[in-house]
Amino acid sequence: MPDYKASKPESTQFGRSIFYWGKRTYVMGVINVSPDSFSGDGLADVEGAVFRARRLAAEGADIIDIGGESTRPGSTPVSIDEELQRVIPVVEKLAHEISVPLSVDTYKLEVARQALDAGANMINDIWGLKKEPMLAELAAQKNVPIALMSNQRGSSCHDIMSALISDLKRAIKQAVDARVPGENIIIDPGIGFGKTQEQNLELLQRLEELQALGRPILLGSSRKSFIGWVIDLTPEQRSSEVAFVPPGDLRLEGTAATVAIGIAKGVDIVRVHDVKEMVRVCKMSDAIVRGM
Repeated sequence: MPDYKASKPESTQFGRSIFYWGKRTYVMGVINVSPDSFSGDGLADVEGAVFRARRLAAEGADIIDIGGESTRPGSTPVSIDEELQRVIPVVEKLAHEISVPLSVDTYKLEVARQALDAGANMINDIWGLKKEPMLAELAAQKNVPIALMSNQRGSSCHDIMSALISDLKRAIKQAVDARVPGENIIIDPGIGFGKTQEQNLELLQRLEELQALGRPILLGSSRKSFIGWVIDLTPEQRSSEVAFVPPGDLRLEGTAATVAIGIAKGVDIVRVHDVKEMVRVCKMSDAIVRGM
């Protein structure tokens, strides 16, 4: 078994970029190439996705995460062919147009393989190798980072942190056994994936416990439903005062709070929709937490 008390690696290579852990928080911008994204920012065409990616890079995103299947609860899975048609043209175009590294948000082996061949530099697996263990072998073969999420959908647990840490240990061991270099393994607690709203809050309260696993931590709290639950706003909700505000903006302040607290508790990457605003939150939080 890996040494889970070891400190996280000093750095990880993402394409031509190197992320130095502990120096600052890195921002992952989200591109949803799916019409039914939970956050209201889904895009149905290549040009729209490329335009948005260019804007996120200009706003300060350190990496762009491209996904072709909605992960919202109750969404209908798409076929491999459909996901390929959505994702690959976007990756191909962006790989030639922007210098920011690209991540592919998928748990399907063939989608990940073709995305890496098209120019992606990272795999973001929301099932933490439970759906497709061969993703670890692919990451090892291509020598790319892989983010492993703890996903509780389809199961129930009363002690969320115990279940979470056990699941992440299992995923890390699978990746190590597949010869993924330790510095290429990133962990994600999976906010919103099979957790109750109370468990999402507990997870944020206890995030620092994940540091014992010795891996860089990715936090994906942006616009999640528990924020709407706390502040009593759904992403579609409108009032006379916010009639012209985009859906996700109604959770902007709540997202900012989760990002700041996550950084204080040791998070290394934040996956967000609102890059410009969250880059500023990260800079301020880093100045306080890391003494910059």
